[in-house]
Amino acid sequence: MNRGTQLIHNGHESDPATGALGVSVFQTSTFDQGDLSAPREFDYARSGNPTRKALEEIIAVLEGGAKGYAFGSGIAAVSSVLGILSAGDHIVAAEDIYGGSRRILNTFYKRWGLELTAVDTTNPDNVRGALRPNTKAVFLETPSNPLLKITDLAACIGIAKEKGLLSIVDNTFMTPYLQRPLELGADIVVHSATKFLGGHSDVISGLAVTRTEELGQRVYAVQNGFGAVPGPWDVWLVMRGIKTLKVRLEAQEKSARKIAQWLVTHPEVNGVFYPGLDGHPGKSVHERQASGAGAVLSFRTRTTEQAIRFLSKVEYAAAAVSLGGVETIASYPVRMSHASVPPEERARLGITDTLIRISVGLEDAEDLIADFDRALRAS
Repeated sequence: MNRGTQLIHNGHESDPATGALGVSVFQTSTFDQGDLSAPREFDYARSGNPTRKALEEIIAVLEGGAKGYAFGSGIAAVSSVLGILSAGDHIVAAEDIYGGSRRILNTFYKRWGLELTAVDTTNPDNVRGALRPNTKAVFLETPSNPLLKITDLAACIGIAKEKGLLSIVDNTFMTPYLQRPLELGADIVVHSATKFLGGHSDVISGLAVTRTEELGQRVYAVQNGFGAVPGPWDVWLVMRGIKTLKVRLEAQEKSARKIAQWLVTHPEVNGVFYPGLDGHPGKSVHERQASGAGAVLSFRTRTTEQAIRFLSKVEYAAAAVSLGGVETIASYPVRMSHASVPPEERARLGITDTLIRISVGLEDAEDLIADFDRALRAS
């Protein structure tokens, strides 16, 4: 079955009781147990809900994993997956993972004794060189946020497997429609379903998929115990979004490619970052492990003042955090997604005051280009 078809036909095409073409919303906190000698599958909605179960089974099918789990946000999914580790464990992570993931590692989990080494994972040798006797996991994200750096998943996951370590991959930017890390050997995949999977900027949700049942039980123990789960309406919105992922993402990628190619030629732009551009570092690696370049790009203006003016002048893009919605969003990483990263660290990573990240929506590319041109020239 092709991936686009699988977004619709994944075991939850219709309600088996009524034939309704959609999963029912079970808006309940608890379930009547009836005969206590024969407990039912669901007892309390934190531990499980039929609507949530449907989404969890869908994302497991789409990623090709054994078990899927839904959470109240993307960072709740990341935090819960990290929760299977123990105090004193060490994790090697990409140095430019999502700012929220880095923040939770450097604050909450640091206080609980989880050690972190952040490295440039675009060179797998850096991963190998950062390993310690107490290393238990490798955390990867590709393309990275916000500079779209490319990590060779197979190479880095291979190093983890060689040492008996868990490999965790944030697949938010690509989604399972364009990239499936479990097929490359990863142990756990996480998503901010708020982004492309939900796709309409109207829900906060996170997902995780495990390669094995055993890992799934470990993640479920944290999900159930910690309780960072979504409500059934949020789950339903994500399932609705998944059904249109193919058409949305293909149209958004087509526009993103056109906009990136145009930005390269603009006199007010000082660098464009997009995996679909010839010359983008790691482009050949990305094309081996993903089937598309995605809908997120970044570019630098010539000055900080130009970047700030662009965000105030642009009309067809919201100046906002987040990404992956039907509307184009222009973000300013130094004040938004990576504001918690120390300035000197941001500078080292290349996350400068002139950097703007664009999540391309469903507007016509020609209208976005004209709008961006006006905003850049006004600045």
